[in-house]
Amino acid sequence: MFQNLFANVRAKSPLVHNITNYVTVNDCANIVLACGASPIMADDAAEVEDITSLCAGLNLNIGTLNSRTIPSMLLAGHTANRLGRPVVLDPVGAGASHLRTETALRLLREVKFTVIRGNISEVKTLASGAGTTKGVDADVADKVTEENLDSAVAFAKAFAARTGAVVAITGAIDIVADAHKAYCIRNGHPMMSSITGTGCQLSALTAAFVTANPGQPLEAAAAAVCAMGLAGEIAHSRLSPLDGNSTYRNYIIDAIYNMTPAQLEEGATYEVR
Repeated sequence: MFQNLFANVRAKSPLVHNITNYVTVNDCANIVLACGASPIMADDAAEVEDITSLCAGLNLNIGTLNSRTIPSMLLAGHTANRLGRPVVLDPVGAGASHLRTETALRLLREVKFTVIRGNISEVKTLASGAGTTKGVDADVADKVTEENLDSAVAFAKAFAARTGAVVAITGAIDIVADAHKAYCIRNGHPMMSSITGTGCQLSALTAAFVTANPGQPLEAAAAAVCAMGLAGEIAHSRLSPLDGNSTYRNYIIDAIYNMTPAQLEEGATYEVR
């Protein structure tokens, strides 16, 4: 199944509009290119409606939020909704500050999202209207484990039912769920947390996958999460003793670039609940 979804990304090469953060914007553009899609990065309110209209999908990331880009995100989101284009939300650091939390909640109220992708603390903040994070990382107390996986899956399904979006909660165990079905994904490597932007890259990758696979947002989002985790595994296997997180970042992008749909199908590690 994932094989066909990835093949569609390669075949269709969808143009994806990313309003993302300036810490990871280059890596996000490169991961979109690596998977076979095409990125465009534009965040000025004077042009985002035009750019979103040209694109097949939209990714909104609040990682370096500022007062200039908030109206841009809303305009782009409204335009994508009007045109029936898929929209991904990455609520980076929601719960860390009043501005981030309120902006994420406003986006959730005013824009219909196809996928919401964040760590468990960020998603819990969206669900409750308040929360705590370790900066832009998940709070240790919120961590998804084998012991609390059932309750985390139930939470993801309930939030998906409430929002109408696929909910992708990423961490040591990833959960990708709609109201009825959840993929529990165990691809990835702990070293991925040592790189700034693997989550941001995943949201951009997810936007490419859901854009290329209309009508299959759950499966497309799960395929993207598996692909990113598998890339982390492949990249780690290439590291030499003198390599560090910078090399690892490049190897992850290379792994997506060189990954075949068949390799994703074979390497994806998940269960359905």
